Amino acid sequence: MPTDFISFRETGYFSDFICDYLDEKTELKPFYNRFPKLENFKTQIEEKSLSFSSEPRNIITQVLKDQYQNINASELTSNNIESLKEKNTFTITTGHQLNLFTGPLYFLYKIISTINLTKELKQNFPDYNFVPIYWIASEDHDFEEINYFNFKGKKIQWNSKQTGAVGHFNTEGLDAVFEVVSAEFGPGKHAEQLKEWFKKAYLNHNNLADATRYLANELFGNYGLVVLDADDKRLKRLFLPQMKKEILEESAFETVTETNKKLEGLELTIQVNPREINLFYLKDGLRERIVNIDGIYQVLDTDIRWSETELLKHVEEFPERFSPNVIMRPLYQEVVLPNLCYIGGGGELIYWLQLKSNFEAQSVPFPMLLLRNSAIIKTIKQSEKLKNLDISDADLFLDRASFINKKVRKISNIDIDFSEQANFLVKQFEDLYQLAEQTDKSFLGAVKAQEVKQVKGLKHLEKRLLKAQKKKLADQISRCTELQEQLFPNKSLQERNTNFSELYLEYGEDLIPELMNRLEPLKSEFAIITI
Repeated sequence: MPTDFISFRETGYFSDFICDYLDEKTELKPFYNRFPKLENFKTQIEEKSLSFSSEPRNIITQVLKDQYQNINASELTSNNIESLKEKNTFTITTGHQLNLFTGPLYFLYKIISTINLTKELKQNFPDYNFVPIYWIASEDHDFEEINYFNFKGKKIQWNSKQTGAVGHFNTEGLDAVFEVVSAEFGPGKHAEQLKEWFKKAYLNHNNLADATRYLANELFGNYGLVVLDADDKRLKRLFLPQMKKEILEESAFETVTETNKKLEGLELTIQVNPREINLFYLKDGLRERIVNIDGIYQVLDTDIRWSETELLKHVEEFPERFSPNVIMRPLYQEVVLPNLCYIGGGGELIYWLQLKSNFEAQSVPFPMLLLRNSAIIKTIKQSEKLKNLDISDADLFLDRASFINKKVRKISNIDIDFSEQANFLVKQFEDLYQLAEQTDKSFLGAVKAQEVKQVKGLKHLEKRLLKAQKKKLADQISRCTELQEQLFPNKSLQERNTNFSELYLEYGEDLIPELMNRLEPLKSEFAIITI
């Protein structure tokens, strides 16, 4: 069946700021380099080519080969890794946390957007190679954000007392989670495939980073996806100049703070605020901030301290112990990869727009920023029910109260809209105002009070009638709201709540190919997909 689209603004689920970015509003242009249009990629390629040498290409290729030693990589993925050594190869990158069993559905949309964009670029710029990269957030430490996924209204959770970078977390305890998911997935061919993926990812690998790489490769390896764990000493060594500048000059704090003031002037709610030093110290279950107190550098809540000279020597000897925070991670990515474009969600793009000035201070080209694909997936049966109930795509995105009120008014056999009567009432009072003006102006207040009283009474009657009709039409309204709840679980977008496993049980191995065929990364509209 065809894919329908609705504008991001019309959904009501995306901020005005992101919608303004998609509309290329003039006031936002200073905060990004180039808008992600096909015709702009050639200039981005030329700019990146001037700043990216053969050294990082050779290093990133070797790091990836080492990381894929125990992975059954497809020929396309292997070729993509090898091609990174070539000066005509560039990357398109997305990043994501190490969510248990991929987490929310938009994990798939991020990666599909990335893969599809590389395909489109290759068709339009055949002299270049384009490699899709999934940058795993292995150095993140927000375990509570990633230790669960939702399945049919249930929260399936992994509990662990480990601390530090989550990519280092041992997978101990996930055997118990496997028992839970095995029971929840139930029997059947598609369920057995899901169980196999979970078991081989989390029970056959010792840490969360390796488990996530395995799972992402199983899902997308045949499309050439390359999974990168940047928690590697060789890559951190490439980032040494930027880390030293951050330590000595606190450049990100100064530049991003100034940008934040400008964005706040545009009434943007700031996503992230910079620290004086935007690096963590990473070692043995520890990931904690580095601070400078009266000229002494120290790791918060520890006894680790250095003078400036000692710290610079330490970062030179052990670059792997220094971890960029949310402000510095994008810069790290662009230093180690020949990257052209970053693909992320709305919240991510907002904080990327805070960072361009720091890239300029560090003399690193700023990538294009593309909003990932977003979609709702519905079955043919659901689509037919929506048609029979006369529910439009736009109706689905209404909040529950507005959705119900609109449906009641639409299916009721009486007119519940009193706006015509209200307008007539207002017109009558306009005449009374004129009469009072001509006779005794002291009556204006009394006329106003009477107008407010009668308009309020009319609205009250409309609400009572609407409530009565809701009760009378309860069965029909229930069928409508049940469908909306299926497609918007917990009154939220499907992609922010549902795990891919629910859809895989329905569609099996057809799921990802269908999404690959339906999602268009440069279209910049919300997709409504019927499979």
